[in-house]
Parts: sequence; structure tokens; C-alpha cells
Amino acid sequence: MRKIIFIAIAFISLLPACTDLGDQLYDRIPSADYPENETQAALMTIPIFAPLKDYCDVGGYWYAQEIPGDGVTAPTRGNDWDDGGKWRALHQHTWTNDIEAVNAMWYRFYKGSYEANKLIEFLQPAIDEGNQAAIITVAKAKVMRCFYYWNAIDNYGDVPYVTSFADAPELPVKEDRAVIWQSLVDEIESVYADIPVSGSKYSVTRGMAFMLLAKLYINAEVYTGTPQWEKADIYLDSIINLGVYSLEGDPLAPFVTANEASSENMFTIGYDESTYTGFNLHMRTLHYASNLTFNMTVQPWNGYAIMEDFYNSFDANDLRAKMFLVDTQYSYTGEVIIDEGAGNAVLDFDPHIPALLMTAANSSVIEIRMSGVRIVKFEVANGATDNLSNDFPIFRYADVILMKAETQIRMNGAGAGDMYINMIRSRAGLSDINAATLDDLLEERGKEFVWEAQRRMDLIRFGKFNDAWWEKDVDDSPDRCVFPIPQWAIDANPNLAN
Repeated sequence: MRKIIFIAIAFISLLPACTDLGDQLYDRIPSADYPENETQAALMTIPIFAPLKDYCDVGGYWYAQEIPGDGVTAPTRGNDWDDGGKWRALHQHTWTNDIEAVNAMWYRFYKGSYEANKLIEFLQPAIDEGNQAAIITVAKAKVMRCFYYWNAIDNYGDVPYVTSFADAPELPVKEDRAVIWQSLVDEIESVYADIPVSGSKYSVTRGMAFMLLAKLYINAEVYTGTPQWEKADIYLDSIINLGVYSLEGDPLAPFVTANEASSENMFTIGYDESTYTGFNLHMRTLHYASNLTFNMTVQPWNGYAIMEDFYNSFDANDLRAKMFLVDTQYSYTGEVIIDEGAGNAVLDFDPHIPALLMTAANSSVIEIRMSGVRIVKFEVANGATDNLSNDFPIFRYADVILMKAETQIRMNGAGAGDMYINMIRSRAGLSDINAATLDDLLEERGKEFVWEAQRRMDLIRFGKFNDAWWEKDVDDSPDRCVFPIPQWAIDANPNLAN
């Protein structure tokens, strides 16, 4: 099933009515018998997955994971990309509890868990009757509830943890992050056997559940204070042993427009430029005139760029560097592009960005408009619109391989993960590395997963998030490793202020 959100109305029409006429009705399915098949089950879970649609844009998740890191930046370009300083706040770790990304993520995490709670309780009568489709559906719903709460504790630390619908407290209190973590791993471990190995990448499969467990365990030291490298390693092996996933031969193959069949992508958001919109990162990085490069139907917004040091860290032979747009730019028909807004200068992307806040006082017009390497990791198809049809991978198999390298190094020391790191490096056209350390691995992860909303979590786990980099000082406060609970949520529930 490709994108099924558009048939949600059909699901609503199937729900049991509430009217009791006292007689047996034959025009609807008894609740204990519903869902009857996989299609009905998939329809029932649509509201649970719906918040994922916003992850790469208005949901704030992508911004909050990439912009605070050491690879991607959103410089202010004269009168463009100031937006009240929200991008600089993310870059420089000076955010408050009232900026867009912090506000937007919270709502999506709790919307997803709310919908999961509702469906789990609705299907309880069917589970009591042994309805196998209901058992599978509830197992998937529980894993997705854990997915949202994992996001919540990762981004906010101590948060409310509500697993009921009808009996949910009106004003829940915060629970300790470590307690929630334990509940999440216990729940996933109790239901993953009910989930099929094969299935849609837009839903929950057993491999996705194993990956969520591996993520929880590999970050356990951050969440609980106690490392769990061995447990993470076990679940990474569980994924590998499924035999379902494999690395693509081309490191950029998982990101082409028609990437729904990629052997590497495990759990994805199924974007479509017409029917499931919300994937517009290309609009945020490409220059106003880059529409000529890709024969686009719209003009991009000239914003995000790659930091110079990060760009320079790539080996000249690294096949992944093909995702960068640098130096002179050409139209799709081969002509040099001229930037009229820069005095008819040739459009040339310079890796050097003079300042995070570029103004007429400190930067030339050319610097303001052209500085910074741009990124097209996700293919921008000829004739693209303001939304892409590429699926966005939340989990992919390359991450399994590099997480396996990490658990081996952490358990057995430098060099223990070389085999796994070199699988990724070989695919990228690079020579093998020997005696790789955790620092080597973190650098490799940065190159492999840039633009995939992973960097914040990685930097925190490797103890580097508070370090200094371009236009960002050393963080004096360790609380920068979590975002504050949004002010609007505290206003609605004062218990969240404690």
C-alpha cells in the first residue's frame, strides 16, 4: 500500500454506530469482529501515523535535530531567513520554550500517542475474542505509541506518560525519563512477536520494532544513566538476521524520487507531491535561481546550507559528496545560471559563509545570496514542485550497520567495529579504516546521515553536543541536551512546570 491517508474517510464509515435499537443489526461489523483483514487494520491506524507527515516541516522535528548540530546551518541572508531569530537560536543553542520547533514537536508526539491510546482501547473487545487482525493492529499501535514517547523523552526528558484513553488524567504530571524508558522497552519486547516480519515501510514491521528497541538501548546511558550496549547489539543482530534489509550499491540510492522499494529503507514517511505533501527541504536549501537547474515549477527560498568545516571533511573520492551543490551552477540545459539579484553575477556556491547573521554591513550581496554549499541528498526530479515525492527514511539499514560498529567499539575497544564501518566506507568509494575509534565513527555517522534528522541525538550520545563549532560557543549548561516543555503546554497544564 503506497499512500493510504486519502482513504481515511472510508475507515470512518466502517466504525460501529453508537445507537442501540435493541435488535441485532446486520448492516455493520460487530466490534469484536473488526478488523476483518489487513486493509481494515491499516485504515484504523491512519490517525496514529498522521503526525509523521509534519516531521520534515511544520512539525519542527527535522529542524530541531539538524540545525543545532555541526553540519547544517540556516544563516540569515539580509532580509531573508531571520524569522525572529529562531534559526540562530537553534544553531547557537539559545532556544527558549516558545520557539516554533519546541512548540510544534510536543503537539505531534502527544497527538500520535493519544491516537494510539484510543485505538488500543477500542480494539480491546476484539482482542478478548481472539481476533488475530486486532492483536496485530494493537501490537503495531503500541510500538508506535512507544515511538512517540521515545521522541518525547529524547527531546524533552521528563514528560507526562499516559497510556490510557478513557481514564486519562485531565492534567497529567511528568514521569521520570528513566521510568518511561523502562516501560517502553518492556512494552515493545512484549508485543514484537505479534508483528509480521514483512509489511509496508509506512507501518510497523518486526524489523522496525527491533530498530526502535536498538535505538532505546543504544541511548540508554543518556536516558537512564546506565549503558546497555549489549542489549542494543542483540537487537541489531536481530535485524540483520531477519534477512529482509540490505545496503544499496549506491549511497544515494535510498533517496531517489522512487525510493519506496529500496532494500535499505526500513521505516519511512511516504511523501507524495500531490497526495501526501509536506516534504519541502529542497525549497529551503536551493537558491532562488536553482529552479533552472532542476526545471522546477516554483522558485526555491535560498536558505539552509552546509557548514564549511563539515563540507571540507569529505574526501574528494567520497561518492556521498555528490549530494552537494558547490561552485558554478548550471541550468538543466547546460547554461551558466546568472543571479539577477546579485548584479547579474554567475551563480556560484562558495563553501565559506562569512557569518550566521549576514547583513549589508558585514557581507556583500553575492555572499548573502550565494554563500554556503547546498544539499540535494534527496533527488530533486526534473520538473519538481514545492513538494517532493521521495519517501523520507526514519530508520534505514545503514544505521543498523553503523550502530553495530558502535556497540562493538564500546564493548571491545577501538578497531572492533572496523568491519561494519568499512561496509559503509567501501560503498562510498573510500579506503578501509583501521582501529577506528568512537570519534572516527561519529565523523562517519555525520557524513552518512546528514540531512536525515539524526545529528542532535548522535552528538548527545557521543558527548559532543555541548562543544563549540562555527558560530556556536561551548554550552555552559548541560540542560541544552533537552528542549524545554513549550510554554503553551505549561499554560494549559501547570503540572508541567514542576
